[in-house]
Amino acid sequence: MRRYLSLLMVLLIVVGTSAQNQPRVIIDIPTEQKPWSSIEWNRSIDQFQFAVVTDRTGGHRPGIFLKGIQKLNLLQPEFVMSVGDLIEGYTEDEVRLDAEWTEFMGFIDSLDAPFFYVPGNHDITNKVMEDKWKELFGVTYYSFVYNDVLFLCLNSEDNLRGSGRGSIDDEQYEWIKKTLEENQEVKWTMVFQHQPMWIQDDPMRWPDVEQLLEGRPHHVFAGHYHRYWKRSKGKGNYIALATTGGGSGLRGPAYGEFDHVVWITMTEEGPILANLMLDGIWDENVVTEDIVELVRNRPYPVKVEPIYVASNALDQITAEVKITNDSDYPMTARIKSNTHSALHYSLEKDEVMVQPNDVVTLPLELENVKGAAVNAFDPIKLDAEVTYTYEGRPDIVVPQTINFAPVYKQTISKAPKKVKIDGDLKEWSGAWITFDPTNMNGKPFDYRGEKDLSIKFSTSYDDENFYLAFDIMDDEVYADGDRSLWQQDALIVALDARPTHISAMNDGGGRNREWLAYLR
Repeated sequence: MRRYLSLLMVLLIVVGTSAQNQPRVIIDIPTEQKPWSSIEWNRSIDQFQFAVVTDRTGGHRPGIFLKGIQKLNLLQPEFVMSVGDLIEGYTEDEVRLDAEWTEFMGFIDSLDAPFFYVPGNHDITNKVMEDKWKELFGVTYYSFVYNDVLFLCLNSEDNLRGSGRGSIDDEQYEWIKKTLEENQEVKWTMVFQHQPMWIQDDPMRWPDVEQLLEGRPHHVFAGHYHRYWKRSKGKGNYIALATTGGGSGLRGPAYGEFDHVVWITMTEEGPILANLMLDGIWDENVVTEDIVELVRNRPYPVKVEPIYVASNALDQITAEVKITNDSDYPMTARIKSNTHSALHYSLEKDEVMVQPNDVVTLPLELENVKGAAVNAFDPIKLDAEVTYTYEGRPDIVVPQTINFAPVYKQTISKAPKKVKIDGDLKEWSGAWITFDPTNMNGKPFDYRGEKDLSIKFSTSYDDENFYLAFDIMDDEVYADGDRSLWQQDALIVALDARPTHISAMNDGGGRNREWLAYLR
């Protein structure tokens, strides 16, 4: 009877604990059909989430690791793992070491979750640094079990051999062997170390560690090379991580070079990994009213002042790039020029700091290398990026492609006599301007030569009116009453009083709001 009562008590405790971990859900939908796919919640008593940060140092870039800590506080992991290279190190100066560790622990003090330290070659390079590590953290390798998952935190620097020569000595190997033997029933094993010894020469006992891991599901995480790549072997996945502030070319995922944290969800079937780029994690203030006012409701800060030329043949032209910061925040403008088929152009500098409520101008030198007519130029494209620096919040980066071309000034002639609106073009003796239709494409507008379509127009004025005359020849008029004018043959006359650097590059947006359009 006692054994029965004892078993009943255990069952009640398990059921009660399970019930406590289920969400309290109240749904009141009167219809038989339900506006959801299922109510099998993606939740389990065994499921948990943690994060991994990687190399902060080795040519560290100030502010990036702290940004990673701030982003982790938005994500709220249960705890955070590391793979070493936390300080710059490589010194026997204890005063400097104390200062570097004090700085790093200040970062960790702002983290909402527990942080687990793992040494890298920048953290333990010599005996002085090894003793300092033990003074601060007690041991250089250790383990813990969390929700039936074994976490092995190893020391790839235990022989002080330096970069590229990580190793596991006999003493650490025997400890790993004993730890694995004592935890044979865990559902997964997670290994954290600094150097990816699986690709290094002479890592001492590391190949033996791999054999110990061989029969169990496991992941091994390392850093060191500041490039991400994954290798699968048997039941294991071996992943070298990129950076969380360490030196990097930041050439992107194809090169494995990026700043990230790893977000791991441990499920009953195993871990699910998500690499979260630091620039892709934002809090709820990503766009506030002041940012809308700064970015969306003002003209773009970088513009090229329009150039009006009277001659259609010019060799040298100098334009002016005007950079206006009418905000209360420091602003950096970066400008990149692109190649052009007919023009060579250059700026004296491609990056400039503009103080709050200030203006900076840069000369833009253009050379007509092919002697092309000005009115035949394709637009020049400048890629501009403006960064506003905020205190205590992420910088605001606003990119823009600026189209610019010298404008050949057309002259409107005064009508020599009263113009009759009769469709007769004989009286139009002024200069005709021919429109080039070769850039019209897309069915049904594929251009097939002069017999397909030709367009020219002329202008004049008198004391009361402005006149436009059009001479259009089209071998086939396409009209469809069910389509918009933009999707059929139509004549659209635009009157745009905005500056030419804006109006000349307009692609149709803002019609009848920023400019007038007469549609026929």
